[in-house]
Amino acid sequence: MIANRTDGAVPADPPEADPEAPLDEYLEAAVQRLLTEDPDLAEQAISVTLRDRALLLRGEVESAQRRAEILRRVMSHFPNVPIRADIGLIRTNAPTEVEELP
Repeated sequence: MIANRTDGAVPADPPEADPEAPLDEYLEAAVQRLLTEDPDLAEQAISVTLRDRALLLRGEVESAQRRAEILRRVMSHFPNVPIRADIGLIRTNAPTEVEELP
């Protein structure tokens, strides 16, 4: 990343996150806000919880591309936070057969 600096210097990469440092208590809310308020995502079906020093994203989306975009956005906004995903895919097309109940 090149910064707009007058001396032309390129900043160093950010330091690695300390695995023993506590994660911010508002991190879950910040990720949830990103998912719901980003106009390109507007995703309300994903829950965010802090578990085992990582953020766990859970829910269902309509496509693998949508899941990849959600993960890309969260990882780019929170690069030093471990992310785990349990995001499944739901069927969005009409059923092809009639379901008969006994």
